[in-house]
Amino acid sequence: MSRPRDGVRHRIGALLVVACASLAAATALATGPFPGIGRPATEREIAAWDIDVRPDFLGLPKGAGTVEQGQEIWEAKCASCHGTFGESNQVFTPLIGGTTAADIETGRVANLRRVDYPQRTTMMKAPYVATLFDYIRRAMPWNEPKSLSDDEVYAVLAFMLNLAEIVPDDFELSDANMATVQARMPNRDGVTTAHAMWPGGGLPGSSSAPDVGGTACMSDCAGEVAIASVLPDYARPAHGNLAAQHRRIGPVRGIVTGDDDPDAIDDPSPPALKRARDAGCMACHGIANKVVGPSYADVARRYRGAADAVDQLVGRIRNGAEGVWGNLAMPAQEDVSDADAREIVAWILAGAPER
Repeated sequence: MSRPRDGVRHRIGALLVVACASLAAATALATGPFPGIGRPATEREIAAWDIDVRPDFLGLPKGAGTVEQGQEIWEAKCASCHGTFGESNQVFTPLIGGTTAADIETGRVANLRRVDYPQRTTMMKAPYVATLFDYIRRAMPWNEPKSLSDDEVYAVLAFMLNLAEIVPDDFELSDANMATVQARMPNRDGVTTAHAMWPGGGLPGSSSAPDVGGTACMSDCAGEVAIASVLPDYARPAHGNLAAQHRRIGPVRGIVTGDDDPDAIDDPSPPALKRARDAGCMACHGIANKVVGPSYADVARRYRGAADAVDQLVGRIRNGAEGVWGNLAMPAQEDVSDADAREIVAWILAGAPER
């Protein structure tokens, strides 16, 4: 057999080097913590996930958005769940409300100290404007998370800050001035680091000591437990039966606040309305106003007089539907029985009376 020429010899040598390198990499993976599984993530892959923005603004992307631009985005993508002014509690807890000009001056929200204040809004509780940016950027809109550009996130946040009267109507929020806005957050001084949940050392008031000590708690204990916070009676049925609105897997269960709640106030609502609440229907539908889906008044107007209206609507409740009232799909409500669905539909077609 003739000897390989120099060019061929070099190519063979290069292939051997590549083969040895590949074998070494495979050996490293095989001896790692998870033998033979996966590979190290690339810097680009890590960067795609590393999008968090810290309270000290580390990770904040460059960008800007005005209050006016944010209002347009809000009305198109946010108001259906949060209300025109961020005040709605029909789908989620209200975002705006409960703060005052005095709170902006002091950095502490006075209404948080009131036991009779009906509901804590996001703007009452949030101490950091960067945290609001981070959450909107990664989780909103609810049906299409991460679809907003950085400039759109700045604009939506600017509109929210304007609704809370933290910034003026002509304000443009940007990475360059967010620290200035932070100095006007109503609850900026309402957070504490004086507990073991925060890494000890390095920050004023922080502690590495545990919040409780087992020995102390197991001796010389108090005679009775004092409950520091309870849900007011008038607020218990505000969102229907919370127990029926939680997933059926995992350890978390919602408190019973519907018809079976012995502590709930008397509810004179029709049985069909109570069933609609328990089934979670009211999270997406209002009686007279559009929430995520159409109002029941609109549904009644469209189908009133149709011979097959009941069968159509019962089928859509139990099997789901898409494209009937827009692009947002209605998920199937498989846990709603045929009988309950027919009772709810009959109530809707009758005008969805509340009493």
